[in-house]
Amino acid sequence: MKGEDGKPGEDGKPGQNGSVAEKTSSFNQKLADSLGADKYGMKPYVIVMLTTGSAKIDDKTKIGDLMKGHMSNIGRLAKEGKIVVAGPFSGKNQRDYRGMFIFNTKSKEEAESWVKTDPAVSAGVFNYEILPWYGSAALPLYLKHHDEIAKENP
Repeated sequence: MKGEDGKPGEDGKPGQNGSVAEKTSSFNQKLADSLGADKYGMKPYVIVMLTTGSAKIDDKTKIGDLMKGHMSNIGRLAKEGKIVVAGPFSGKNQRDYRGMFIFNTKSKEEAESWVKTDPAVSAGVFNYEILPWYGSAALPLYLKHHDEIAKENP
């Protein structure tokens, strides 16, 4: 038995820095494999930062249609398992970031091909920056709960 200091202690007595109980692992190899996790439970993704584009569109109907297409495209990419996080930034910021995507790929080229399917990007409403990122392989799991907590989706 290990004591609180990590060294063996007398039965039933803690050591100096820990508890009598030893931590049990909750590691799930099958889940880790299904998510593409490395030994740290992590994997590569690609982040796309949407920035204000160069297009100046004053027609509110056209902008509305482009934003509907933008939201529809996000929904399609999420259903296909390609996008795991999407959302806007609230308020203005120094870099003109408008929103971000986290794509479920390690390929910048693949992520760029997906972001180019966005009608608001194609129309120049948004430009984008692409960044490789390393995060928890469990990130895609939260999406299955989103529909359970959202009364409406735009």
